[in-house]
Amino acid sequence: MTATSTTASKSRRTWIWLAVVILIGGASAAYYKKSTKTPETAGTSDATAPGKYKRGDGKNQRPTPVVTAIAKTGDINVYLNGLGTVTPLSTVTVKSRVDGELFKVLFKEGQLVRRGDVLAEIDPRPFEVLLAQANGQLMHDKALLKNAQLDLERYRTLFQQDSIAKQQLDTQEALVRQYEGSVAIDQGQLDNAKLQLLYSRVTAPASGRVGLRQVDPGNVVHATDTTGIVIITQLQPISVVFSLPEDVIPDVMAQLKIASKIPVDAYDRAFKTRLTSGSLLTIDNQIDPTTGTVKLKAEFANADFSLFPNQFVNARLLLKTKHNIITVSSSAPQRGNQGNYVYVVEKDQTVSVRPVTIGITEGDTTEILSGLASGEIVVIDGTDKLRDGSKVDTSGNTNSGGGSSSGNGKTGKWQGKHRTDASEATVSAKAPVTDNGN
Repeated sequence: MTATSTTASKSRRTWIWLAVVILIGGASAAYYKKSTKTPETAGTSDATAPGKYKRGDGKNQRPTPVVTAIAKTGDINVYLNGLGTVTPLSTVTVKSRVDGELFKVLFKEGQLVRRGDVLAEIDPRPFEVLLAQANGQLMHDKALLKNAQLDLERYRTLFQQDSIAKQQLDTQEALVRQYEGSVAIDQGQLDNAKLQLLYSRVTAPASGRVGLRQVDPGNVVHATDTTGIVIITQLQPISVVFSLPEDVIPDVMAQLKIASKIPVDAYDRAFKTRLTSGSLLTIDNQIDPTTGTVKLKAEFANADFSLFPNQFVNARLLLKTKHNIITVSSSAPQRGNQGNYVYVVEKDQTVSVRPVTIGITEGDTTEILSGLASGEIVVIDGTDKLRDGSKVDTSGNTNSGGGSSSGNGKTGKWQGKHRTDASEATVSAKAPVTDNGN
């Protein structure tokens, strides 16, 4: 009887505890559901998607923290970007003009040389011998000419005295002219021997940097050799040949007419580091029909040798500068179903969706062609939680009215998220540059 009572008592306590657990769980669920039903989510299951400019009820919304920037009136540069290759203005293969043994090499591989510097010497002894022979032959013929001229003077005196025949005088005059011809030939041979001796000293035909030596001393070189002794490449100045779409030719040609020099910057392969700056030299006279592009050549002083022959670079041509335009941070414009728009912060700390027309973009600066006025405040960070009429909190901005004259008025703790490096230009050369575009 006692065991039965104990078992019944334990069963009742188990059901009681189970009921308590169920009640506590139900109360917790009800409380959680009630606490998560905020003014921002109540009745707004069909929240406005980006681009549906539907005005929401902002009376009981919790302010969304955002980062803002001010639309500015400023200038923006229009750039054309093209892929290019560094091309030296002069590349010369140094060859010997005479045949002979390579006697000396007077340069070091990789050395910078100037035009006229002696690079190598061919064994000069054979040419010195030829020079001595030519000089001796010239002296011999000059002596014969001198003697013939003296005889001619005697024959003329005797002919006036009617002591010799006219034929003998004529023969002597012909002999003098013959010796004069021999002397002229000897003089030419002497000059040629001097030239051959001069050619035994191989000089640099151009200034630049010498490459690797192609022939070692002791080898016999010939004027007909194709490899040459060394190759000289001019590095200062140097050029970059790059391509642009044929659609931009009218813009470039128009700028060439009004500007003496068009600035061109050379960037590395990753388009992050500017290597050097120069100017546009010329534009090719025909379009490549296979690619639809035209080649342009820019010249660079290359004072620090930052450009190397056949190096791949990105060329950035400054086409023009647009003045007094409305600019904002490039992170401000959004794109929705109805086009581009921005979130404009009103005086009551709510945002309104404003359709805008976007022009060109340079780095973190975007041109606004229409839809926005200078001085208006736009949201540049935190837009993913906004809709038309949402309340915003700009207290995170250290200077809500800050910003540069170029339109980069972003402030606040999110500032580091947006790049401001002007080298990250997004004006692409793959399409014609116009003053309006989306």
